[in-house]
Amino acid sequence: MLDELGDWRKTHYTKDITPELVDREIILGGWVRNYRNLGGLKFISLQDKYGERQITLKRGVVSDDVFDNTKFGYQYCIMVRGIVKAFNEAPGGIEIIPSEIKLLNKTPDKLPIDMTGETVSELDLRLNHRALDLRSLKNQAIVEIRGELLRAIRKFLFKRDFTEITTPKIIGSATEGGTELFPIIYFEKEAFLTQSAQLYKEQLSGVYEKVFEISDCFRAEKSRTKRHLCEIFTLDVEMAFVTMKDVLELLEELVYNAIKDIRENKMGALKYLEMENKTVVPEVSFPRYKYEEIIELINNKNGFNLEFGEDIPTEAYRRLGDELSGYYYITHWPMSIKPFYIMASKNPKYSESFDLQKGMLELTSGGTRVHNKEQLMKALEEKGLNPLSFKSHLTAYDYGMPPHAGLGLGIDRWVSIICGLDDIREAVMYPRTPDRLTP
Repeated sequence: MLDELGDWRKTHYTKDITPELVDREIILGGWVRNYRNLGGLKFISLQDKYGERQITLKRGVVSDDVFDNTKFGYQYCIMVRGIVKAFNEAPGGIEIIPSEIKLLNKTPDKLPIDMTGETVSELDLRLNHRALDLRSLKNQAIVEIRGELLRAIRKFLFKRDFTEITTPKIIGSATEGGTELFPIIYFEKEAFLTQSAQLYKEQLSGVYEKVFEISDCFRAEKSRTKRHLCEIFTLDVEMAFVTMKDVLELLEELVYNAIKDIRENKMGALKYLEMENKTVVPEVSFPRYKYEEIIELINNKNGFNLEFGEDIPTEAYRRLGDELSGYYYITHWPMSIKPFYIMASKNPKYSESFDLQKGMLELTSGGTRVHNKEQLMKALEEKGLNPLSFKSHLTAYDYGMPPHAGLGLGIDRWVSIICGLDDIREAVMYPRTPDRLTP
């Protein structure tokens, strides 16, 4: 039989139970991470969103009613009213002696995935039961770091006079010219889920000058790798009256400050993931290599035969990561493989574009944008795109569009790097891939 919540309310989270609260009465709520019955002694490890605390029941110390009725399974949902006591052998040197325990919900005798930490269930099985899986201490650490990363990004950009924007996720045409779009039915019309905020943030840089958005976008790529998702979370940044050089400087500052904030505020989570000596504050400025230098390095040291104008294949990136393990830029990519909105360099063979890499993984792409309408229309035609399809976007360039530049950064991939995850799906609460649409 389950208990009613009634007028009980949590007074503290597990993180709040410190030696300063010894001999104070508190109410905790959460889930049974572990339960041990040693005869006259019972232990509950109670977990909430911040961690766990030990609940100790000793016959003769707690009431017979509380002792006899405490028979819990893994992940039972309970609330505990009790007195905080110091006990050096308990985790954190603290235990709670309960005066009353409420059983709010039960679980099956056998859970679909291991929640004890003794073994690690296969990832696809865990993703099938994600709401349970996310209670694991590892996932709690990942989510803590992800949240801190987003707070750090916003703090950094707000301090530098950026305006946070929100842009549509339903669009009427393939505005970036890509084919990797999800079509949807929008009333009687065909529409698409957006693949980035690119064109909107460019327009808004002509209004608010320095803008950013942290939001979802969608890529209909049938990529079944540990690095790709169909629904991704990105940071989009655009700045007016600047060039790529300014964006490079801003981005390395952002990375520096975000990692610094995570180390200052979430070191416990980093330690749990064993990343405290790997996710370190990087030195700035980041090394900068031109595309041709990287191609030369790959060909000469790793036996590839890449030619100018080729994209860099995965295996080449893997070898490159062995040479360059930190954060570094690859700049001045061939104009032939860049989108229409990227500005050409003085030598039109090259573009004013860049990628930020962390080892083998691309984290960011960006560059200087075309801000002249006639030049933009010509670029569309050169890419085989019809300027009429971009009429509403091009109209914004009639109103004094300033020179501008920006970047797009994959939050999920960066979380994977910071947390040392082997699979990007672990960085997302409910990942979407070509094979996964639930839960």
